[in-house]
Amino acid sequence: MQQTSETAHRLRARTFTCMGTVISLAVPTDAHKAPQAAADELEAATAVVECLFTELDSIFSLYRPDSEASRLVRGELALPEASEEMRARYEEAAEWRLLTEGSFTPERPDGALDLSGIVKGHAIREAGMSLLALGMANWCLNAGGDVLVSGSPNPGTDVPWRAGIVDPADRRTLLAGFPLGGAALGLPRLGEKTADGGTRAALATSGSAERGDHIWGVTAGAAEFRQVSVAAADVVTADVLATAIMAGGVPMLNRATAMWDIEALAVRTHGELLATGGFRR
Repeated sequence: MQQTSETAHRLRARTFTCMGTVISLAVPTDAHKAPQAAADELEAATAVVECLFTELDSIFSLYRPDSEASRLVRGELALPEASEEMRARYEEAAEWRLLTEGSFTPERPDGALDLSGIVKGHAIREAGMSLLALGMANWCLNAGGDVLVSGSPNPGTDVPWRAGIVDPADRRTLLAGFPLGGAALGLPRLGEKTADGGTRAALATSGSAERGDHIWGVTAGAAEFRQVSVAAADVVTADVLATAIMAGGVPMLNRATAMWDIEALAVRTHGELLATGGFRR
């Protein structure tokens, strides 16, 4: 997933690596600020976001033998004894498991606890809250193809950010674009479908083309989808449902679009596209 915009030449961006992927923060250039002041503001904001991602990675990464998650997998720590952060994310993931009828799960097939399916979305959500607390109204945060935005790339206008979804068969081309904008942290209740279509501030993509096979399918036989993208009001909903649809196939796609206020674009294993109305415009 790549963020694209007609005003890309007016954006400033900073990147760092964490959670096994590249995270970027892009903001529009402010003509009313001195260049150095604007650069310093972006550097400070990026540092806050990086600190947050790094802290969560130190807790949840299964690639770090000293992390709390690794200690849980090895049986050195029981979940009731884990940190408040770990227990809160498990509770959130367990609720999503119920809502998706098991298509999204906090456990691997071998029974080991693995919250990687929700942690990145949570990190993006927390980072967005931090950016708003810093007084930043217009930004685009992209973590390995999962995107959350606020405001506009043209401050003071209703011009949306545009997210581009790459073709899993050819990473050099785009399958589709999707406009994102508005309130960055709308948080509809789990399982709630709003009546007015809501605002899409987040888009998440899940699939083997991005990070290798990491989805545990619940459908019989071979996986139905190679890649799934979901646009939603909040990034955790988008991220979880993209993963759930990848795992649960067409039945979960139908359930997700009926229960949640989302738009979805799914790529079948042989290249056929299934898309909701928002992606067909």
